[in-house]
Amino acid sequence: MKILFAFFLLFFIASPSLCSQLVNHKILLDDSNYFNVLNYGAKGDGQTDDSNAFLKAWQDVCSTRQSNPTLLIPNGKRFMLQPVSFKGPCISSRVNVVLQGTISAPKSIEEWDWTKGDVGKSWIQFWHINGLVINGGGTVDGQGAPWWNKFHDQTDLTRPTALRFSNCDNLNVATLTHINSPKNHISITSCNGVRISNLHINAPEESPNTDGFDISSSSNILIYHSTISIGDDCIAINSGSNFINITDVYCGPGHGISVGSLGKDGDFAMVEEILVKNCTISGTTNGARIKTWVGGRGYARKITFEDIKLYKVDHPVIIDQQYDALLSSTNDAVKISDVTYRKIRGTSNDNDAIELNCASIGCTNIVFENIYIIGVDGETTSSSCRNVEGTSSNCNPKIPCL
Repeated sequence: MKILFAFFLLFFIASPSLCSQLVNHKILLDDSNYFNVLNYGAKGDGQTDDSNAFLKAWQDVCSTRQSNPTLLIPNGKRFMLQPVSFKGPCISSRVNVVLQGTISAPKSIEEWDWTKGDVGKSWIQFWHINGLVINGGGTVDGQGAPWWNKFHDQTDLTRPTALRFSNCDNLNVATLTHINSPKNHISITSCNGVRISNLHINAPEESPNTDGFDISSSSNILIYHSTISIGDDCIAINSGSNFINITDVYCGPGHGISVGSLGKDGDFAMVEEILVKNCTISGTTNGARIKTWVGGRGYARKITFEDIKLYKVDHPVIIDQQYDALLSSTNDAVKISDVTYRKIRGTSNDNDAIELNCASIGCTNIVFENIYIIGVDGETTSSSCRNVEGTSSNCNPKIPCL
């Protein structure tokens, strides 16, 4: 045995090239399911259009029969992308995108080229991909400033969502920074089984319509341990959404965490089984909000806001079932029921800390438990309500109608 060992030791010492080949082969075996965009011609200099390189790499990722293929976007590079759509279905049941560097939209509106993407709607779209996992600690930069500036003078300007997930079941997105979308940052549409964590979404407070998340027609969504500082809703839960869990999210500045708006233009809306828990809302115009349009139909029900901390929020708790009532002659409304506010504490910029404005059909089974909201300097706050049925206990301010 000693002779055999000595033979092999002498063989490898005498044949370093063979040893190197074996080591390199081992590396290839380990990395063979990684598809690095640099190997497809991406430059990562922040100026060159790297869209084609990304799409070529994606085609190989999506079509390979290897398990867990990974699109690698390496660190230390800034990749400029035009609007692109990464389309499935893919062969593998799980597909990874590791974003370590930065992907950036074009710097000016005139530079945008819609020939490869979701025309007018989104900058980057992932469509019909099951088991998509995106992480890596990198940055998504939507270069929104020129869009915001133009929108101030042209309010009918169509602006794109930065990142759209459509028909992506079993989606997992984690450890990314997302900044400066032209409009809303992340749209989740027609997805089931979504887990999002450790995201940092940032845009200036004055940036118009830059929602953090817009969720619609989706089920079983968990968003947790994330920070959102933007110019509109931190999270907006729209029609067709159910079993949505928002936990340990910091929101502010922005417009709060909202269910709605629902029922615009007489639409039939459905939202239920919503839990917003252990969140901090700071320096926002609204806190926990439900908003439905006059003339809408359908329901928003089984909604809970629990363990919410408020700091200097203009309107901490709002139900508005009569949004835009002055422009409508109908009494139709989205039915709001089974809503619970529990353990909500903090400070309000406005004297009216709880506003419940329901239509003639009423809001039913609205429950308040253990509420303590005072003015920023300790002032007493008040509440207002209309057409509301429910209960309240241990609440400051008092809610006379409950």
